[in-house]
Amino acid sequence: MVRTLPISSDAPPRSAGGAEDSRSSRSGSRRDEVPTSPRPSLGESFRRSFRHNIQTERRIKANNRQYNSEFNYANNYIKTSKYTVLTFLPLNLFEQFQRLANFYFLCLLVLQMIPAISSLTPITTAVPLIGVLALTAIKDAYDDYQRHQSDSQVNNRRSKAVRNGVLEEERWAQVQVGDVIRMENDQFVAADVLLLSTSEPNGLCYIETAELDGETNLKCRQCLTETAEMGQNDALVWAFDGQIICETPNNLLNKFEGTLIWKNKRYSLDNDKVVLRGCILRNTNWCYGVVLFAGKDTKLMQNSGKTKFKRTSIDRLLNFIIIGIVFFLLSMCLFCTIACGIWESITGQYFKVYLPWDTLVPSDPIAGATVIALLVFFSYAIVLNTVVPISLYVSVEVIRFAQSFLINWDEHMHYEKTGTSARARTTTLNEELGQIEYIFSDKTGTLTQNIMTFNKCSIAGRSYGDIVDERTGETIEINEQTTPLDFSSNPNYEPEFKFYDSTLLDAVRNGHEEVHSFFKLLALCHTVMPEDKNGKLEYQAQSPDEAALVSAARNFGFVFKERSPNSITIDVQGQPEVYELLCILDFNNVRKRMSVILRKGRQLRLYCKGADNVIYERLKSGSEEIKSKTQEHLNKFAGEGLRTLCLAVRDLDEEFFNDWKHRHQEAAVSMDNRDEKLDAIYEEIEKDMTLLGATAIEDKLQDGVPQTIANLSLAGIKIWVLTGDKQETAINIGYSCQLLTDEMVDIFTVDTHTHEEVENQLNQLRDAIHRAAAPSSANSQPLDPQHNQMTSGSLQLNPPHQTPPSPHPNYDVNVVTFRWDDPSESDFNHGSSIDDSDCNGGFALVINGHSLVHALHPQLEQLFLDVASQCKSVICCRVTPLQKAMVVEIIKKYKKAATLAIGDGANDVSMIKAAHIGVGISGQEGMQAVLASDYSLPQFRFLERLLLVHGRWSYYRMCKFLRYFFYKNFAFTLCHFWFAFFCGFSAQTVFDPMFISVYNLCYTSLPVLALGVFDQDVNDRNSLSYPKLYSPGHKNLLFNLKEFLRSALHGFFTSCVLFCIPYGTYKDGVSPDGHILSDHMLFGSVVATILVIVVTAQIALDTSYWTFVNHITIWGSLISYFILQFFYNHVIGGSYVGSLTKAMSGATFWFTTLLTVIILMLPVLAWRFYFVDVRPTLSDRVRLKQRLASLRSRQSQDVLRTPSTRKTRRSIRSGYAFAHQEGFGRLITSGKIMKKLPRPNGDFPFSMNIGFGTGGSGGSSGLQSPRKSKPQGAGSSGDV
Repeated sequence: MVRTLPISSDAPPRSAGGAEDSRSSRSGSRRDEVPTSPRPSLGESFRRSFRHNIQTERRIKANNRQYNSEFNYANNYIKTSKYTVLTFLPLNLFEQFQRLANFYFLCLLVLQMIPAISSLTPITTAVPLIGVLALTAIKDAYDDYQRHQSDSQVNNRRSKAVRNGVLEEERWAQVQVGDVIRMENDQFVAADVLLLSTSEPNGLCYIETAELDGETNLKCRQCLTETAEMGQNDALVWAFDGQIICETPNNLLNKFEGTLIWKNKRYSLDNDKVVLRGCILRNTNWCYGVVLFAGKDTKLMQNSGKTKFKRTSIDRLLNFIIIGIVFFLLSMCLFCTIACGIWESITGQYFKVYLPWDTLVPSDPIAGATVIALLVFFSYAIVLNTVVPISLYVSVEVIRFAQSFLINWDEHMHYEKTGTSARARTTTLNEELGQIEYIFSDKTGTLTQNIMTFNKCSIAGRSYGDIVDERTGETIEINEQTTPLDFSSNPNYEPEFKFYDSTLLDAVRNGHEEVHSFFKLLALCHTVMPEDKNGKLEYQAQSPDEAALVSAARNFGFVFKERSPNSITIDVQGQPEVYELLCILDFNNVRKRMSVILRKGRQLRLYCKGADNVIYERLKSGSEEIKSKTQEHLNKFAGEGLRTLCLAVRDLDEEFFNDWKHRHQEAAVSMDNRDEKLDAIYEEIEKDMTLLGATAIEDKLQDGVPQTIANLSLAGIKIWVLTGDKQETAINIGYSCQLLTDEMVDIFTVDTHTHEEVENQLNQLRDAIHRAAAPSSANSQPLDPQHNQMTSGSLQLNPPHQTPPSPHPNYDVNVVTFRWDDPSESDFNHGSSIDDSDCNGGFALVINGHSLVHALHPQLEQLFLDVASQCKSVICCRVTPLQKAMVVEIIKKYKKAATLAIGDGANDVSMIKAAHIGVGISGQEGMQAVLASDYSLPQFRFLERLLLVHGRWSYYRMCKFLRYFFYKNFAFTLCHFWFAFFCGFSAQTVFDPMFISVYNLCYTSLPVLALGVFDQDVNDRNSLSYPKLYSPGHKNLLFNLKEFLRSALHGFFTSCVLFCIPYGTYKDGVSPDGHILSDHMLFGSVVATILVIVVTAQIALDTSYWTFVNHITIWGSLISYFILQFFYNHVIGGSYVGSLTKAMSGATFWFTTLLTVIILMLPVLAWRFYFVDVRPTLSDRVRLKQRLASLRSRQSQDVLRTPSTRKTRRSIRSGYAFAHQEGFGRLITSGKIMKKLPRPNGDFPFSMNIGFGTGGSGGSSGLQSPRKSKPQGAGSSGDV
């Protein structure tokens, strides 16, 4: 019952948009008659109640900007940029100085400007600091410029709005809440709008929501009958002054509640009357709508998520290490301060004649020593600051920038069909690509091409679709070189349709009755709408599966031409046939089938298609041979990952049908248990059917998806699919791309609706996993490494799935731990663990969106994560964009793991922004995902190369760069600390100030940059062939606190040897001709020279991959040191002129240099040779194999093979797939969907006695009922 509510403006507004308790039917015609009582002018009380309930509802008046402006609603201007020309410099500098390192160097620069405490020129810090700030500012400016361009492109799109009774064109940014805009076919919708009128009958319009939820099937929306009468009369539309009370902005895509008040009447509004921003108008010439939400308030933007500042795990570790180094620096300064105070008070006060104190220092020995010690603290902070060099940040930015170009220039990630390549849209996250543990992927357009193709079929027990070699009888694999059949003799054929089995086409042309019946069913049993577009017949379907089946029938000569509410016209081999449509029993998720009842002449026939198990239950007895053969074919099709449907027919007699029709009408109008009665009625007629055959539709995966997923899984990466599609579709794709396999222990499904049910189901699943794991753990036996698929042979690396003979099992390498393991100590001997998917096949979890709502509740999120993290694969179906982001966030929160999200539509933006790495596919759903991403790829398969090659290389290079950088700077800086013991802790530097300034800039910068850009342990082919090489990044094995301490201790030892050996040599040293060698400048020059030689030798040892760039930078830097020293001291006239020349003229220098280099390099060589020989990593073994292959001048044959792209499975499933909601059947039979009537006078070729029903849940009938007809607009439960 619909309540009648007064419209008094003084009545308190309802929460949640003030929607009615009862909802209108899909036609939206149900309305409330309201008494015309007097009310306050201009809604003054409305504004009072709005202010009181500002968070519960929104009030809008159409075509009244003055009224709407009082509420300060967001306009339609989109702004994702951060800066303007005026604010860029201050804001960017403020952001950069929030980084601890930049602020530290700024403070250091200020200290260097104080002459009393600084022994170094401020230029040594100012130039690198300005360089870092400038480079970062340029990068930020470029990124923001890209955002400005994107914003401008969106804001400047053209829209048509009604102004003063006239249609005017204006920019999207100028559209405001309350404006009435006109939308046209194939155009994006500018804002969230309430439909007012459309070009289609009964106020219908069709939209595609791929940008919102990833679904490309058409959805139907319908405006109110009362507003639809305005049509496209701009004067009437401008006069529309309805007031809308609705919910506040939110991110719920499938929910809207509101009320329209117009002409003293209330109309209930729901989601079926609203078109959202980002939708595309399809199959509808035009429509008008009033703007409800604009700009950032639209549901698309509410789901887009916030842009977060992303930094890598290495960045976070580096910040922690830098803080530690600063404390280490302060502790050294404090030690030198105390030591200086002691030295000055005991010894220094007696040397004032030679070392006079500064005028600022008191003459009292104790007070003077104290002041000097305090000044020395800051002096040593300046001298030792190179232990945290600013050049580190410059080098890191340069390396990342160069690595980004290597990604952009990779020809192996170029897609010829679209001419697009991989692009690194950020330069700060490259090494994070080498540490990804979780991948969250969209399905539609990311894993799949979003193209359904008719692949195979079974007719009368014979399978069609495979090409068989006539000589051998074997099936020939179909590839791009295979020639498809020629359908050009059919005037209605589609050039893009491809089929390869000529026997089916021959059967059609030879008039085989079973084959003709099969294709007639495909052409007749559906809810597809035909459309003549520029003289070409096109189909609009709710489901791409239906479109593929109708398209197949069309190309084989059974062309669906047109439909009316009571007829279907097809063209059979050039001859038109008209069928009277008597009833449509539409598809839903309960029935899993659809049927049509048609009459042609005197023949009355039911055509049915649906899931195999549903159809088989309703077949008549007999024909067991055909059933058996068809079942074999279904198993084969399902095993190949194809989506299957069964087709059946039943001939009806008039008497039975008339009796059934009468009882169907009674059930349709029943007020009690209508759904149950309809189900029983449908069961009566959908039985005793004859099986015609089965279809197999391929939801085409993108090229290389199964291999990519297989390799990424072998690399230890868990892949979750988050899709807006329904469960059956997602599971089909899971099998096709091998996320789901028959080798899995079990595949769990969570599909309950309440909090308690979800909790119980998750607890049961967790217990099941533990029970499954317990026996394997208790009964596990040590695995023989010769039979372990994950173990390699002694010197010959074989693919993980092969079984190499191993004469030396004690020296097998464990590719999980990357160590030579004795079998008795192997990790595999511990048996199968819960997470060990390699041993037991693993588990998979499939969860629906309504269950995920509860699973992500704070009380259940840890339980959900506990179950999901123990599964090899997770598929989340029917999830909203915000739920995708929430799933990513929960993994980041509890697992602390590096995450990557990949998608191609606007519905993936929030997920892409939430993950550590966001990857956008430049696909068919627009560019929103790409614009929000950190990296863009043309195809999903390139993700394998992005991670396993570029990601691993970037991580490997960055880690090696950091280890070496800290080593060389500790070796350089700590020489000053050792010298402090011999200079009275006076902050005197051991090196020439110019050498200190250019050490990191010239002498050692280029070699380490070349290392960070070009080095690689194994080549790209082996990186892909051995995915386990990727695993060290998951545990931060290549650079962590332990590795840093090892590098720091190496630098500490190097600095000690560098200082002590030359000091011992040159202390009181005399040349052969009697010259004294123990002067400070000569000693400093010797130490500096040996330092450059040692660190250059070290980086030569560290370089695994030599290019001409490495040779030039390493040996060139060494040569340039001597050239620059000579030029600076002899040409410019530096203070150390002649020191190095004098030292090099004697044999003492060369002997000292050789001795120091040997002492420092020999332990490094011995250490590395020992571990490579005794405990090599997998990388060492692959590199050895690579070198041996190079020496043999031939490519290795033992390459790791990933599973095949299409692997059969034992699962016998149905891959049925119709629309996600109830079909178009009700619209067709009511006549409301028809654009035009078949007769000029509006008469139909058959009487309007058509029936329609849905059955299952919520079904109703459209058969002629004995009720009196309502006036148009009154609506009924059978209306759309």
